[in-house]
Amino acid sequence: MAVGIPQVELMIPHSTSLKDQRRVAASLTDRLHREHQASAAEVDRLDQVDGAVPGLTLASPSAPHCPGVLSRIVDRLRLERPCVLGGHRPEVLTGQ
Repeated sequence: MAVGIPQVELMIPHSTSLKDQRRVAASLTDRLHREHQASAAEVDRLDQVDGAVPGLTLASPSAPHCPGVLSRIVDRLRLERPCVLGGHRPEVLTGQ
């Protein structure tokens, strides 16, 4: 079993209110869940209008599968508008 965690930070430069920020973040987390079967929720920067930190996790029966999916998630975030991908760090945890 493996768990993939793509730690990412998003900037939302054209957001002018928390309502704008939450609409963009909710839409993005819903899409990532639907497209990649990743659990997703906004977990940090909840009170800042110009960015979001989605908490994403991916459960997989095999560790080699996770990096490819994490890479596709990060690639998807790079193309996402109106967001700009800030820092990101993929991590894969394995267990017995």
